[in-house]
Amino acid sequence: MVLDPLNPLIVQSDRTVLLDVHVPKAEAARAAIIPFAELEKSPEHIHTYRITPLSLWNAASAGFSPQDILDVLRAYTRYEVPPEIGAGFSHLMARYGKIRLIAVPPDTEPCPALPEELLLVSDDPAVLMEIEAARGLAPYVHKIPQGFSLHLKDRGTIKWELIKLGWPVKDEAPFVPGEPLDIRIRDTSAEGIPFTLRPYQREAAQAVLGNQDPGTGYGVVVLPCGSGKTVVGILLMSWLKTHTLILTPHIAAVRQWIGELLDKTELTQEQIAEYTGDGKSVAPVTVATYQILTWRPHKTGDFPHFRLFRERAWGLIIYDEVQLLPAPVFRITAELQAVRRLGLTATLVREDGAEDAVFSLVGPKRYDVPWKDLERKGWIAQAMCTEIRLDLPKPLKIPYAIASSREKYRIASENPLKAGIVQYLVDTHEEDQILVIGQYLDQLGSLAKLLKAPLITGKTPQGERETLYDAFKKSRFRLMVVSKVANYAIDLPDASMAIQVSGSFGSRQEEAQRLGRILRPKGRGLAGSPSPGFNAYFYTLVSRNTVEEGFAAHRQQFLVEQGYTYAIQDWAG
Repeated sequence: MVLDPLNPLIVQSDRTVLLDVHVPKAEAARAAIIPFAELEKSPEHIHTYRITPLSLWNAASAGFSPQDILDVLRAYTRYEVPPEIGAGFSHLMARYGKIRLIAVPPDTEPCPALPEELLLVSDDPAVLMEIEAARGLAPYVHKIPQGFSLHLKDRGTIKWELIKLGWPVKDEAPFVPGEPLDIRIRDTSAEGIPFTLRPYQREAAQAVLGNQDPGTGYGVVVLPCGSGKTVVGILLMSWLKTHTLILTPHIAAVRQWIGELLDKTELTQEQIAEYTGDGKSVAPVTVATYQILTWRPHKTGDFPHFRLFRERAWGLIIYDEVQLLPAPVFRITAELQAVRRLGLTATLVREDGAEDAVFSLVGPKRYDVPWKDLERKGWIAQAMCTEIRLDLPKPLKIPYAIASSREKYRIASENPLKAGIVQYLVDTHEEDQILVIGQYLDQLGSLAKLLKAPLITGKTPQGERETLYDAFKKSRFRLMVVSKVANYAIDLPDASMAIQVSGSFGSRQEEAQRLGRILRPKGRGLAGSPSPGFNAYFYTLVSRNTVEEGFAAHRQQFLVEQGYTYAIQDWAG
């Protein structure tokens, strides 16, 4: 039965929610469902959201009740909400908080075997019996009358094991305060430029900090590349005023964080240290790479640099690009549950499907905002995404036909006809700062020679990389060829066009990051209005009728999910 034909939502019994973007209430409805529904795809007319166990637990952790969700759905639905959905919400959301981690009350008899202990409690006897019967938990928990006692260091491991069983733990155990450090944000940058926090940056930091009661002070912020996620971390640091450890994907991101801290806070160079392959110093604020932490002398050995986590009384750990958090770091992250923690990402998509590990060990998603919302408000650039399809040259068709699957992908990716298209795009976008991005070094080397452009790969020394990045920022040249080392956290604010010639198979993560290289706002100040029309261009070159088409379709999924129109053009030569 139609309740209101002008309402934008269609709620279905399989927990998908369809959003008609052409109805006046569409924007309000989208903002209302984001806390409890994950966007799956958003083509031109109907966007698809899905309500999942993880999205409901995220909502529960943010204080939403099943009734709150039903009220939102009923307020915006075009047809009746399927009656069975409400019961499902109640069952799943009730699982969050059914099991709690708490400090040991003063009047509790301590467990002799556990000098540093916490309690795992529940008011439901059946839940306690399930915990007792769980084999994965047996090595870590000790049955006591109030529930279970556990060692402080096993806090994260137990949360991880329980979420695998479908029990998201509400962690109410206290945090360590960390060693104090007076961190203040400047009114103007180090270069004298006025610095103003954007409203969504303040909202994101506040959502993580909450009211500082148990159950807040940790979590994940999802914001697009180019929107200033680093500032969210800096703001949280300024509020908590404590020694902070920042973990990043690579050394270029380390240097970027250090530059931002020196530019936007009153911290001195002596208060900030770099812990990488180039140097291993520790200071009140230390910035390290995941790579150095996961290094070990041989495959079965320990990770010697994990000691960094214990070098100082950290009060905050920031996981930059948390979707890349390596599996070995999950282990130490599980041990560090007494420290406030912030995850920053443009997408929580993990190719290994370990989003639930991020939820349990770093924290639930506390803040998310649609990319297109920030684009409309002018906080990120307006991007046009185009896929250009071209044929394989005839001499490569037989080698392609008899090649292995992996070799097929490489042949298609390194299609030599792509070079002519790259040259054409560069010539026709004379005003743009252009990045040519790819996977295969031989291909990139040939393109760099053709275009007479500098090339940056993993083999380029860090000092040379930074010199080239700086020259590009200062417009000393407008074209640069880069490998996947430029996927993450490279701050090139004037880049306005990217040409993707090859990629890491079907990685949606990589697609998001490469698009992010060109999403810095163009031609406006913080308080200005959005520029009309497109001011960023993202081209992907794909060999027609090859495996590259299938992988490209998977990569495109992320862009479509974020609301970008993805045009496809056939190249005739």
